[in-house]
Amino acid sequence: MEQQQRQLQRLKEPRVLDRETKNKVVFITFIIQKFARAFKMSGPDAYLFLKKYGGLTYLYKYWEALHTDNPRYVVHDMFIACRKNGGPR
Repeated sequence: MEQQQRQLQRLKEPRVLDRETKNKVVFITFIIQKFARAFKMSGPDAYLFLKKYGGLTYLYKYWEALHTDNPRYVVHDMFIACRKNGGPR
């Protein structure tokens, strides 16, 4: 019981993200919204689409290189990655 209380307390404590993690979260959120606008989807629908067809996996794997590129090209690359994983053509 005491251990559970300690775990709950730890979950309630605010967490500070390191700079790299914060930058990654900001970039991924930004690109998902760009993808949604490009394909006339809502943000949640774009997220689910990218998750289902591997676009998020691609984004997580290559984010360091992608974040320096033009967002238009990143959206295109994510679309191609989704197509390769069975997404609509």
